[in-house]
Amino acid sequence: MARAVVQLVLFGLLSALVTTLADKDDWDIYSFHINSTVSSRYATTVITSRVANRMDASKEVEFQVRIPKNAFISKFRMFIDGQPYDGVVKAKEVAKQQYTDAVSRGQSAGIVSSVGRTHEEFKTSVNVAAHKKVTFELTYEELLKRKLGKYELQIHARPMQPVKDFKVDVHINEDAGINFLEVKGGLSTNAMANAITKTLADKQAWLYFYPTEDQQKSCDSCGEQGMNGDLVIFYDVNREASFGDIKKSSGYFVHHFAPSNLARIPKNVIFVIDQSGSMHGRKIQQTRIALIHILNDLAEDDFFGLITFDDSIFHWKRELVQANKQNVASAKTFAQNIQSRGATDINRAVLEGTSMLNRHPREGSASILILLTDGDPTSGVTNLEAIQSNVREAINGKFPLYCLGFGFDVNFEFLEKMSLQNNGVARRIYEDSDADLQLKGFYEEVATPLLTDVTMIYEGGVNLTQTNFSQYYNGSEIVVAGQITDNNIETFTPQVIAISRNTRMMFTETNPSVESTGTVSDSNIQRVWAYLTVKQLLEKELRLSGPERENAKKEALELSLKYSFVTPLTSMVVTKPPGESADVLHKPKEGETTQDTHTYSQFPMGLPSGASAMLFEDDGPITRTVATADYDYADSAYDTFIIAEADFVDGSLILPVTVAPVTPNPGPRQPLRPAPNPVVHATQFLRKTENQALPLCYNVVGNINLQLLYHPNGGLLVNGELDASLGGFRRIAIHTATAKFQLDGLKILVQDPQGTAIHLQENEVITRENVTVIRRPKEIDFVSGDTRIVLLIHEKSGLRFLWPVIRQQPTDGNLTGILALGPAVYEVIQENSPFSNLKIQNIEMQAARSSAADYSIPSAPMLDCWLVISEVALQRSMDGFIVAQI
Repeated sequence: MARAVVQLVLFGLLSALVTTLADKDDWDIYSFHINSTVSSRYATTVITSRVANRMDASKEVEFQVRIPKNAFISKFRMFIDGQPYDGVVKAKEVAKQQYTDAVSRGQSAGIVSSVGRTHEEFKTSVNVAAHKKVTFELTYEELLKRKLGKYELQIHARPMQPVKDFKVDVHINEDAGINFLEVKGGLSTNAMANAITKTLADKQAWLYFYPTEDQQKSCDSCGEQGMNGDLVIFYDVNREASFGDIKKSSGYFVHHFAPSNLARIPKNVIFVIDQSGSMHGRKIQQTRIALIHILNDLAEDDFFGLITFDDSIFHWKRELVQANKQNVASAKTFAQNIQSRGATDINRAVLEGTSMLNRHPREGSASILILLTDGDPTSGVTNLEAIQSNVREAINGKFPLYCLGFGFDVNFEFLEKMSLQNNGVARRIYEDSDADLQLKGFYEEVATPLLTDVTMIYEGGVNLTQTNFSQYYNGSEIVVAGQITDNNIETFTPQVIAISRNTRMMFTETNPSVESTGTVSDSNIQRVWAYLTVKQLLEKELRLSGPERENAKKEALELSLKYSFVTPLTSMVVTKPPGESADVLHKPKEGETTQDTHTYSQFPMGLPSGASAMLFEDDGPITRTVATADYDYADSAYDTFIIAEADFVDGSLILPVTVAPVTPNPGPRQPLRPAPNPVVHATQFLRKTENQALPLCYNVVGNINLQLLYHPNGGLLVNGELDASLGGFRRIAIHTATAKFQLDGLKILVQDPQGTAIHLQENEVITRENVTVIRRPKEIDFVSGDTRIVLLIHEKSGLRFLWPVIRQQPTDGNLTGILALGPAVYEVIQENSPFSNLKIQNIEMQAARSSAADYSIPSAPMLDCWLVISEVALQRSMDGFIVAQI
């Protein structure tokens, strides 16, 4: 083996960006996946980011994502050098010392922070050694809330740089059937629209968002640092029965109750509006606009009143009046003349609104009190507990109080507690340009009451979540979860009793569900119960006092720890390698922020793929083509680089990663040995790794049949026919309990008891029992139960071949086959180009530096890899994967 210092001169393909290497934070997010699975309105989202340090020195690498505010983080894991580092959820008191230590060292201890109306931010960082990779994996869970007739799943994408392998996969599974599916948000429009694929098939829906690197820089919410925006998925389910749907499994149940074919109940509503001095300017202007919109939406059989207050009370009318045209016009004139002035007497204002509602009882109507304020009480009764006590005593459970806190100066915790004590909710109104629409949007949620005094009864049920609700509004949903006594479904009898106008109604389960059999959706039922229970216990802890408050807090803490939820009572200690301090992750209260003093910019440095290169060795130049695989960038103004201690072996040039600008200095030339003959009639496979920069690659020789996946519990078998001349699979057969699917790059052949059918159309959806197959131009999507496999369609010399990728693993983990293999773990014992000594499972062997196409990615990029024999890469004989026929 000859060793030489080689200089590499690149011709063309280089941009005119002038910078220095010292100015670059040269870490690269080469893969960023968001996978969200929604089952029975419960969403579990996993964000996986894979980052490589391209530098010769260790580098601090950051992971930063935004998650919905209603979500609980339930898992965080980092993989570094094959070693997993898991976040551990602990009680805040237990984690306090670690939190204090982090603060004393000047580190950011509040890793989750509030960043706006709907999101919180998770952030951590870790040092990554030179030329190593790290994988971050964050999981969060949330129960989707139905508002205005639809569920909303919000996904925020901000990877901080354009990413070659960027994917968002959403799978929705609803046994009730999906009524509609739509996608909105800044990432769904204009340049991004053709990056979205959505499919709706009865009980399931799929959405895929695969933007190219160019799209990630050119959309409305994009820039040179990639995307920074939302995808918002809206959907609703079919509602054939007024009782709703109830799911039962493994001793737990979840009941979704949302009847719609009911007459609206006339309402009595009073708006109590803060007009103190702090509301001056845009706040009061937006309040006026919103009130006028809301008044226009009142129904004629509604009665309403308006009160404004500062340190005094101002009535539009002393009593509630009917919402006829004349009264609405008069109220709009009053609203247009609201002016900011004076101090803030919240106690007197809310008590006056309560008194007006109590003086105006109407049979068959629903009363609502809505308070809008932006500050603390500064006049009259100013003790917060005294105000809450006065209001609770005056309302006495007769109607809900909704508190809207305008801006961030308001004492939101005070308003939240006062709302919860009176069967309402508090909502923050953000001082954005659309604050008037926020106010109007909230009103629309409570504008149409359909039921009052709703009581949910579950004979044979225990440990129930909230079962009494003062009102149910059109477009919303009541969700109750609990445990079934002794898991005895025969004795479990649910019913709902409520008042509709003047009529007492009883809803019963007309189509009882049977005990579920262990699908993905069923496995969520217990977590839905835990999620709801923790949420409601936290609300109890806020509104109660004394021993009751402590009991609620204790129970919420125990459940948070049991289910690994990061809540206001728990912290997640983010474990890191030895020598680095652990971060302490906590969930903030509404309005709480964390300052970040670190700023990162990314300008990846490397060599453009296929660049023409001039190699200097000894006495002269030799022109060659350099394929640079992972380092496929052309962002530098430099056109001359030195590659330190590059190696020539059998005519192959082995390039280290590090580059630096130099001036060419040719020396005497030595002849190069010829390149080795390539391996023929073989297919190259990659086995990715979590602990090293390079994956393993291995050759499979000949045209053989391979077992790709066997899932006995799910009744699923996947085999493939390998064609070495194509370098991929000519055909793949998928066997389920009821059908056989045979697929190639052109057609899908389905054989089942009904006969044989051939499908050729692109974007066609095929359904059989619990199997859904979607044919797309460049891939075939196959879903069976809790397993999802995508067959990517590649072309070579005008011929098509398939490459399978498992996108959703079954939950039970009882799998065999090539696709079931996890990431490889190995250690580099001695690195000598082009051959190095690797250790895999305590066995040392020699590996050669090579490259292979990664067909698991649609663009099939070339990746550097360590070439080993198949038995080493697979850690077993290849014979164990060979089958006689597909």
